[in-house]
Order: sequence, then C-alpha cells, then structure tokens
Amino acid sequence: MRFLVISGAPLFVKDDVKAAYPPYVREMDIWFSQVQNIKIVSPGTYPFSFPTKEFKRQDVGFTSLSFLQFKGVRKSIISLLSLPGILLKLKEEMRETDHIHLRCPGNISLLGCMIQIFFPSKSKTVKYAGNWDPQSHQPFSYKLQKAIIRNSFLSKNMKVLVYGDWPEQSKNIVPFFTASFRESEKETIVKDFREPLKMIFAGALVKGKRPMLAIKLVEKLRSSGVDMELDLFGEGELKKTLENYIQKNQLCGFIRLNGSVPLEELKQEYKKAHFLILASKSEGWPKAMAEAMFFGCIPVSTSVSCVPWMLDYGKRGVLLGSGSDSENEDDRESILIKRGFDQIRSLMGKLEVLKEMSTEAMRWSQQYTLEKFEAEIEKLLISEEQL
Repeated sequence: MRFLVISGAPLFVKDDVKAAYPPYVREMDIWFSQVQNIKIVSPGTYPFSFPTKEFKRQDVGFTSLSFLQFKGVRKSIISLLSLPGILLKLKEEMRETDHIHLRCPGNISLLGCMIQIFFPSKSKTVKYAGNWDPQSHQPFSYKLQKAIIRNSFLSKNMKVLVYGDWPEQSKNIVPFFTASFRESEKETIVKDFREPLKMIFAGALVKGKRPMLAIKLVEKLRSSGVDMELDLFGEGELKKTLENYIQKNQLCGFIRLNGSVPLEELKQEYKKAHFLILASKSEGWPKAMAEAMFFGCIPVSTSVSCVPWMLDYGKRGVLLGSGSDSENEDDRESILIKRGFDQIRSLMGKLEVLKEMSTEAMRWSQQYTLEKFEAEIEKLLISEEQL
C-alpha cells in the first residue's frame, strides 16, 4: 500500500535524517509499521523551535510545503500566494497514492479535505486530533473541516477517527483513542494521599494550556494550609512570565519549572504525583492526562472535548467546568481557580475517596495500551484495503 500523510505538523530533514514533534512521531511510527510505501506532505519549516524525535523508518518520502500563517498582513499575503502551488502538490500526491491519511485540524489539512473530494475512489482515514464536541466554540476553518469530512457524499471511502463518543454522528465517524504505554508497563500503584501532596502540569507553556492557573491554584491551596507542591514540565512562550511570577511571589520552595523531559522521565513523575492539572481552553484527547491516570494520578481538568467522559463525569477526577460563566478570560480563570480550590480542599483528609478516584482513573486508562492501539490501526487499514 502506498500511504500518503497530509499534515500541518512540520517535518525536519537534517543530514538525510527525518524528525518531527515527538508525540506525532510516536504515533506515526505505529501507522508506518502497517504499510509499505510512505510519503509525507507537510511544511518543512516552523517559526518556533521545539524538541524533535527521529522516525523509526527513514525510508519516508517527503514533499515540503510552505508554512501557512494568516496573522499579519505580510504573512497572510505570502501564504495566499503559496496556495496555488500547495493545492497542485496535494492533487499530484493524492493521484499517485493508494491511501490518503489526513491529520486534522489545521490549514494544510483543510486544503487536503477540499482536494480529497476529487478522489472519491481512494481509501482515506482522518485523524481528527482536536475537539470534536459539536457544541464547542471553534474557528471557522475547523468547523469547515469537520463539515467536509463528516459528509459522506463529499468524503467517500473515508473513516474519521475522533476522540470521544458523540451522539447523532454520521456513519463514517469512528470513536478512537491514543496510547503511550505498553501492557508490560501496567502497574498497580496505591497512592498515599496524606500530605505533603504533589501536583504536576505536563504540556506546552502557552495561554491555551493555562499553566499560570495551575500555579495560582497551588499557591491558593498552600495559603489555606494544604501542603502541596507543583512541578511543571514543558516549554513555551510563557516560560519567562511564569518564572517572573514564581520569583516575585517567592514560590520557588514549592513550585518548579522543569522544562521538557523524555517520556520515560515523565513516567516516573506520574508515579510519584497525586494530581495532574489540565486547565486547557481546548483539547482533543489530552494525552498527558491519560498518561498520568495510567499511574493513578487524579486529574483536575476543565470540561472540554471528551474530558468529562474520560473522567466519568467526576467519578475519577475533578471537573472544573468550562469557566464560561464570564466572557473575560481573567474572570474565567478566577472562576476555575475557585472551583478547583473548593473541590480539592473538600477532598483533603478523605483518604478512601481519593484512593478510589485514583484506582478508577488507573483502571480506566490502562485499557488503552499501545498493543490495543496497534491492533485497532491494523484492523482499520485492512478494512480500508478491502473497500
């Protein structure tokens, strides 16, 4: 099978070695193990630096596209002028492949969604990594992609993999998941929820992930007498702002910025931690949360995407709601901090309740192993070949 990947995730080539964002590489390595001939069509540059990981298979063909940006007049004009060339490349690559795999949402994938309409006989899969919630507020380009790919007339021979099980979906929508750990990595971890307690944040230090909320929540809990510390793992544009806030408010003794660390190191942190905080504005399948739950961490999360379903609507985690009570982001953050504070404070001392939540989180997450993920992808590709 000739397998074509169309993605907005940049692929970097240095000394003939191909690499990309580590979580993306780990997943694509699994897809690539099921096919013979691989081609990736994606940007070859990115305006910011981030950690990378090499693909296991280096026999991957690559067609580089311009990176599309529509913030600012100059960047928008350059991107618009690039569109005809990108559309032509996508059309040529789709014509030559057996299977089209789109990674959505994104600017490049939106163009791919449009061009695939002209190849109704090709087998296709879409990995929609964003929030599939029909009621969520999303950019118009995301809504347009969703409208195209769920329309079985426009998107023939296509299966769309989405996070969560949503009602009233078209027949080509397939509830899916992702995984980070193998069956052999399963452990039964019994957490001791007596103080001192540890909370971790794992993700990009950007506004959408709200790392400052995590810091302020732990600061508030400490001021009320809860002995808790916070470790943040990740890099991003807010790092300096967070450093300044920690230093200015003398929080260094119990709040630490650790930068990005390998998954194996993060795994050891999950084992030691009691809580994982994820107060994102939007998510698809929050991988860090599922990873932490695998080792018994209790998630503290906003109610976005499929998170309420993942936490069994509060039975295996703390749900903060969406914070939509206010239109102002600062007020929304204050609401979420108060809810987190009230719920965590009310759980202090309830050791059996906390242990049960931890056990339920671990039991649920350990269903989703890499072996299961590999088996589901294999079944998916076999069924597509038989169309």
